[in-house]
Amino acid sequence: MSVWRLSSGYLELVQGDLTQAPVDAIVNAANPGLLGGGGVDGAIHAAAGPELLGACRELLGGMGCLATGQAVITPGFRLRARFVIHTVGPIWYGGGRNEEGLLRSAYLESLRLARANDLENIAFPAISCGAYGYPLHLAAPTALGALRHGLELGLAKHAGLWLHGPQDFDFWSGKARELLGPPQTF
Repeated sequence: MSVWRLSSGYLELVQGDLTQAPVDAIVNAANPGLLGGGGVDGAIHAAAGPELLGACRELLGGMGCLATGQAVITPGFRLRARFVIHTVGPIWYGGGRNEEGLLRSAYLESLRLARANDLENIAFPAISCGAYGYPLHLAAPTALGALRHGLELGLAKHAGLWLHGPQDFDFWSGKARELLGPPQTF
């Protein structure tokens, strides 16, 4: 675990299982239909139980799908987190389809939704870095910058980026050190 104290909150990198995060809300890197699937999305749906799928279907109702870069919220059901914030990150097409802006929006809209629901401690995955193919070396500065900006705006008091394995954790920690300086010890 590595922690950075910012002007209005804390940014933390954690190696671990996002579905076990002891936070107010976890962020789901969802598909546009909010129907579960593979990766983080599938793991969250499995851990939350079948009620999550029902809530997602009801939430989307006539909308059909959630737009890339937007976010919606459901209860967490069987998760440790009380809520799940679902956001759709961009599919990587080479950088010419506003992928950076849409990725930034996915993080910031999730934080804005957390703020609107008085949630202070939010855990994120590395949005779009799995099946959606966003290159890590490009995603990291955008994600970390968006989280820092959201914390500085007071949209949350604590944002954690939960990374699956030691290689991901080491990579993201290195990028965070480049952008934010050395982590603090408490």
